[in-house]
Amino acid sequence: MKRLLLAAAATFALAGLSTADTAPAAPKTNLLANVKAGEPMRMVYELDARAMILIIPATGRASFDVELKPNTYTIKSKVRTTGLADVFVNYNMELASSGFVRAKELKTSGYVSQNRDGKKNRRVELSMKKDGFTMTANPRFGDLGDPAATQEQAILANDPLTALITFALEPRAKGADPCGGPIRVFDGKQLTYLHLENKGTANVKSPAWSGQAIECHVTMDKIAGYKAGEVNKDTLTGIDGPLRMYLAPLENGSHVPVRIVADTDRIGKVTLQARTLRFEPLQTASAQAGAGGAP
Repeated sequence: MKRLLLAAAATFALAGLSTADTAPAAPKTNLLANVKAGEPMRMVYELDARAMILIIPATGRASFDVELKPNTYTIKSKVRTTGLADVFVNYNMELASSGFVRAKELKTSGYVSQNRDGKKNRRVELSMKKDGFTMTANPRFGDLGDPAATQEQAILANDPLTALITFALEPRAKGADPCGGPIRVFDGKQLTYLHLENKGTANVKSPAWSGQAIECHVTMDKIAGYKAGEVNKDTLTGIDGPLRMYLAPLENGSHVPVRIVADTDRIGKVTLQARTLRFEPLQTASAQAGAGGAP
């Protein structure tokens, strides 16, 4: 799950960073509230990863296709990495999640993860309801951690895809910390809380977005589902210092990570940068039928 979060989120070479005393202007709209009000939306989001192993470049990419309807959502994702030791491994993952749209958040109902790493090629299927969850894994996990996540703990979290996207889309209240959080993540086995600390603003340039971004430092709280002795460690394995995440405060009320930077203890700096980020109206079957029947 750790590697998925890096490749995704919360799965970039820094240029011209400078801090500022003032935060970006507060957004005027709430994307999720607009979706609930009957404006379906698609979000297309891609992240590229770059690192150097000695003199050999290593790369990765995570793509997300998010469909938001007034009551439900779906997220489809592909994550491919090459040679990013410890932080990333060589694997090819396909993931999907679905659930319910609320005015201020998304909530998981189902999650499927298929990893084709050439070793275990594990498939995980997670189903979440108000009172608990069920999970199947093939091949099965050797154990579910010490301690294992409880039903009560898990249902307060979201799957990794939903956790990342709802973190980006959920509205920040006026005067609230724009970094938001904590991000509560459950992948069927590991339960993790990511805590974010606001470090001001920085100028960020990426292929998908450029401007004054919000700088957040991320630390990890391993709640359950890990090996004995790992619970409550507040660091990301293989990361030297905090993970640095830069959020683009968009006019639609979302705060999307457009750059993520980690200093690793094995291969130096790893940077993720937003390659694609766009929002577009989603044409639903009912909307198309209505348009076809119009005079």
